[in-house]
Parts: sequence; C-alpha cells; structure tokens
Amino acid sequence: MSDRFVFDTNVVVSALVFSGGRSTWLRRAWSAGVLVPVVSRATTSELLRVLAYPKFGLAPDDRAELLGDYLPFAETWAAEPPPASVRASDPNDQPFVDLWVASAAEAIVSGDPHLTALVPRVAVVRLVEVQGRFG
Repeated sequence: MSDRFVFDTNVVVSALVFSGGRSTWLRRAWSAGVLVPVVSRATTSELLRVLAYPKFGLAPDDRAELLGDYLPFAETWAAEPPPASVRASDPNDQPFVDLWVASAAEAIVSGDPHLTALVPRVAVVRLVEVQGRFG
C-alpha cells in the first residue's frame, strides 16, 4: 500500500503551478502511486480558492486541468471529518488537522508555522523530508 499524506494547500499549489520548481517530483510521485494525497471537501475547496487567486493568472479551464492532475490520484473523504481534539491556531488550517486525525494518514506535509507548531501532537513534516524518502 502507498503512503498516505495530507498535503497543505501551498505544497499542492507549488507542485501544480510551478512545474519547473523544487516540488515537481511530488507531482510525479502521486501520479505514479508512490504516495497518495488524502483530501476532503474542505481541503479541496481551499485548493480551488487559492488556484483562483489573480496572481496565478489561471483561467477556469487551466484550474480544471491542474485539478485533473491531482484529484484523480487522491483518496477522497466524502464525509467531512469530525473536529479533532487538537486545535490549530489558524482556523484555516483546522481542516487539515481534522482530516489527518480522521484518515490516519502518515502526516501533514507543510511548512506553515501554524501547523508545524502542532508537533509533536500532530505529525507534520516538511516537503523536503518526504522528498528524502520518495523523491
């Protein structure tokens, strides 16, 4: 079975939008089934919101194409996970914590200081640590 991770929105956006960047390997890894992103309605909505930022200049068709390079490879939680007992200081990060707890994914992959501050109560690893194993 592949390793399952909850990816922070910024990690996913970097892999999808900046195709020549340092996280290009991540896109190849999930499409090859080496690792599996775990998503929920809330985390996918956040991704949709961020991809629509004007700074990216992505038309709706471009955003749909990028989602097509991600969501088919993800394990999707149809029902929203219940609230976790561990609370993130940033409410926008809570859906990632809730999903991590409910899904029993290996870790949340993020460099967000609000999430990394939850270690050791929450398994949060940086992308470079995952790359060391899978990249």
